[in-house]
Amino acid sequence: MSVPDRAAGGSLGQACSVGYVDARLSWGEKCLRVGEYCKIGNPEYHAYGFACPASGYLTDYAGARTRAKAPAASSPGSLTTVLISPRTRNADCLRGTSPDRRCSPGAYYRQLTTSVICSPGFRTSTIRDVPQSEKFAVEREYGMPQTYYGYSIEIDHIVPLELGGSNAIANLFPEPGSGPDSYHVKDQLEDRLHDAVCAGTIDLQAARLGIATNWLAYYRRLFGPRHAG
Repeated sequence: MSVPDRAAGGSLGQACSVGYVDARLSWGEKCLRVGEYCKIGNPEYHAYGFACPASGYLTDYAGARTRAKAPAASSPGSLTTVLISPRTRNADCLRGTSPDRRCSPGAYYRQLTTSVICSPGFRTSTIRDVPQSEKFAVEREYGMPQTYYGYSIEIDHIVPLELGGSNAIANLFPEPGSGPDSYHVKDQLEDRLHDAVCAGTIDLQAARLGIATNWLAYYRRLFGPRHAG
C-alpha cells in the first residue's frame, strides 16, 4: 500500500501512529515516515520535511528547515498481544497462498473488543506500527532477500487491524500484490468481516480465527467459489 492513510476510510482530525507525520496532501490526508512508498517527484512532501526520489520511498528533504511534529497517539505498546496459536518457528518459513502458521499463526490485541473496533471513533492509523526493520525480519524468516518490494509484495497483517490485529511479527506475512491470492483480494475479505462483526452477524473471535486459519477458504465462503484461488 502506498503512503498510508490515517485510516481506511479515515477522516480529518484523527491522529497518526507514533513516529509518523500528519500530512494533508492533494490526494488525501496521509501519515508519512522515511522509507514509506510515495509519489515520485511530488513537491508536496517538502512541506513536511520529506522528498520522494526515483526510488519511490520517502527520504529526508535537504531543503526543509524543520519537520512537522508527529501528533501524539495511543501507543500499541500499551496493548496486549494474544496469539491465535503458538509461534514455533522463526526461520525457514514456507511461502504460499496462506501464512506458514508455525511462523505466522496470527495475533490480535486483547483490548480491541467488538465495541472498540465498531465505535465511530476507531481508526486503524492509531494502532498501525510496523517499522521497516520488522518487515525485513519477516522477509528473512520466509527466506526472501531483505529489500523493498514496492507493490509486488506486502508484509501484511494476518488478522487485520480493523479486526483488532496486532503489529507483532506473529501476525505478519509476505503477500503478493497480484493474482487470486493477493493482498487486494484479502482486503475485500477484511472489509466484509469488519462490517459483519459490527452488524452482529459474525462473532469477532470467529472472524479472527477464520482469517488466520485459512483466509482463502473464508473468502470463498463469503464471496463464492468463483473468487480467490
